[in-house]
Amino acid sequence: MNGAQTLIRSLAHAGVEVCFGNPGTSEMHFVAALDEVPGMRAALCLFEGVATGAADGYGRMAGRPAATLLHLGPGLGNGLANLHNARRAHTPLVNVVGDHATYHKRLDAPLESDIDAVAGSVSGWLRRATDPGTLARDAVEAVRAATRAPGQVATLVLPADVSWSEAPTGPPPALPPVEVTTAPDATVERAAAALTGGEPAALLVGGAATRGEGLRAAGRIAAASGARLLCETFPARLERGAGVPVVERLAYLAEMATGQLEGLRHLVLAGAASPVSFFAYPGLPGDLVPDGCEVHVLTRGDEDVISALGHLSERVADTRELKAATPTAARPAAPEGDAPLTSEAVAYAVGALLPADTVVVDEANTSGLWLPGATEGAPPHDWLTLTGGAIGQGLPVATGAAVACPGRRVLCLEADGSAMYTLQALWTQAREGLDVTTVVFSNRSYAILEMELRRVGAAAAGPRARDLLDLSRPDLDFVSLARGMGVPAERARTAGEFTAAGRRALAEPGPGLIEAVVPPIG
Repeated sequence: MNGAQTLIRSLAHAGVEVCFGNPGTSEMHFVAALDEVPGMRAALCLFEGVATGAADGYGRMAGRPAATLLHLGPGLGNGLANLHNARRAHTPLVNVVGDHATYHKRLDAPLESDIDAVAGSVSGWLRRATDPGTLARDAVEAVRAATRAPGQVATLVLPADVSWSEAPTGPPPALPPVEVTTAPDATVERAAAALTGGEPAALLVGGAATRGEGLRAAGRIAAASGARLLCETFPARLERGAGVPVVERLAYLAEMATGQLEGLRHLVLAGAASPVSFFAYPGLPGDLVPDGCEVHVLTRGDEDVISALGHLSERVADTRELKAATPTAARPAAPEGDAPLTSEAVAYAVGALLPADTVVVDEANTSGLWLPGATEGAPPHDWLTLTGGAIGQGLPVATGAAVACPGRRVLCLEADGSAMYTLQALWTQAREGLDVTTVVFSNRSYAILEMELRRVGAAAAGPRARDLLDLSRPDLDFVSLARGMGVPAERARTAGEFTAAGRRALAEPGPGLIEAVVPPIG
């Protein structure tokens, strides 16, 4: 047994069942070992950013890590943006990066680079394997690090000679039990006092607190205390829909978020960071916490936010009787007719047609303004967002989510500019037969940057400036692009055409794409 076989066997034994890869020469022994060692599904991705984004989507939905397989420093660099998003999502992810043989590195071959420095920028745990005899332990410790609350990217650098050299044949080590750290009672008591003291207060949740028992406990706390319930702007995974506790997302625009938080005297953070604006703007503060508002941190680091919210709920609410506010089942009417298609009409169609238990991946950007309201009363579903702000996440995350959740429909709502970053994900969806329906909002512009051009106070934009934000000349043909990668596709220009296309796509197994031709917002 060689090192690569030991690595795959140990990862699989520790619960890593899927590898999204784009390998090269240094990883060929890992590739060969896939046929020798059972238990690992491998999915080829035609760009490293698809592999890392797919591993992110898988981890968000499965609650356990997938592996990546990347080729040296340049391959890691190509996947870096979606590793950044995964880091911000606290996704459990084992990132395997091949490297030159240990004795070859001194020769400074053309692909030589400082892998450790690049990996360190997105990894909560980083190790360079040095001995095939300890590779099994390295693998298990990578999985343990990735799954440590609240979740992180664990990168294992695998030199080629460590991969091809002989390794011991003993049984793989067991994965140690997950260590759970709880918030101190005094911290919970201070949070309870802040929420029930009679002054304006809000509970801001993030991470695991936006789903499951954490979200239900947060809803009970808000109902009992009268505090506002907010979640971070871009939650990794938000449960929502009819019967699910209502949580208001903090606005992306700093001016709107400031309005949401205005007047608060207490802000309790549960799995979320203290709110700041995404960028600096002339004359506007970056820290969004209002003057005179005290921030209370319920959990820190690896402390369990679910148990902390449960304890907080016990202190402020009678959980046997009090129920969180939830939306009633209600859908908008599906738009019909020959009216020109708009982003608002797309949102209403999505709200009307969304199947129960759908995983929605949202990278619609400016075109998605109407989506939250139109889908609030739809059947329960999961909503995955652009956690780190690095565009090109949607299609890969949808791919990984579909692998993690066979039997569930995945709906990817994708801006056209963002789609072009990682369009190769469609090919992987076709090859793997994944149930992903993609809607591309084709407004032929980087509309969000047109908005930001005004917000930062830049000088009036002339034709050369605006040309850098325009996606026409030529127009992108997403129908042809999708079909060229094996994904059925059609184009909708009217409300009725989109509704009909949505019904067909959501009913058909396998991947499909709808190009929704809409005007830019604003």
